[in-house]
Amino acid sequence: MDGVIVLNKPLGKTSHDMVSFIRRLIGVKKVGHTGTLDPYAGGVLPICIGRATKAADMLTATDKRYRAELILGKTTDTQDAHGKVLSESSVDVTDDLICDRIKSFVGDIEQIPPMYSAIKKDGRKLYELAREGIEIEREARKIKIYSIDVEEIRRSDAVSIVIDVFCSKGTYIRTLCEDIGKSLGTGAYMNALTRTASGNFCIEKSYTCEELTEMHCKGEIDRALIKVDNLFEYDKITVKDIQAKRLKDGVRISADGICEGEMYRVYDTRDGFLSISECREGRLVLKKAFWN
Repeated sequence: MDGVIVLNKPLGKTSHDMVSFIRRLIGVKKVGHTGTLDPYAGGVLPICIGRATKAADMLTATDKRYRAELILGKTTDTQDAHGKVLSESSVDVTDDLICDRIKSFVGDIEQIPPMYSAIKKDGRKLYELAREGIEIEREARKIKIYSIDVEEIRRSDAVSIVIDVFCSKGTYIRTLCEDIGKSLGTGAYMNALTRTASGNFCIEKSYTCEELTEMHCKGEIDRALIKVDNLFEYDKITVKDIQAKRLKDGVRISADGICEGEMYRVYDTRDGFLSISECREGRLVLKKAFWN
């Protein structure tokens, strides 16, 4: 079995838990995910199976979309609802000011990764150091926020804001929520998070563990599987057998109708998916191999 299943990850489960679930469900060892989703976050987690694991790095480097809830008036050491409260303050800000400050984060910005993250320093993950009470200096990273839409502002015991964020890979929504709180002078932490899209994969076309289990029992799990070549939107090129052999040998090959700098899905004469290749100086250069 080769392809991608778009899983709707439940809260409280790690991304590794979901890889193990798919392995057990379909009986395939070669399984991986395309980017960690925090245990307390839910939503879109593409799971690569078989040959599709070769594409994991290409699928990870994609833009993301999230629906998040942030609470004003408190900060925590983990930047979310599961951490220790570090500060509290009153909240006296208008809805207009909230919307204006949130919109100010749209564009190219720098973000300091949180201590509670899987980034490694000298071979150790930052969250491991954080759990030992160790905090180290982190370099700011450039990210891009394409859009932030304020969906709802609730005022009861606390001021709660629901936002829809479209952002580049590597954006920490917990940190964004805290930074929004700083800009308002109130402090803030992330209370809930759902990834609604990862690249071309969206939550509307994802499957829960329960749905996948039922499909497997009915022998219909293939319905949830996106074929490897359908993961890419590049034009299709078919090459002759001799060219296919040369491609597998690492040789640059020629093909009709290719354009400089463009990427292509390359197939053999039996419609077998061979590779993703790029046109350079009039020839196809292998970028990622997918042949058996």
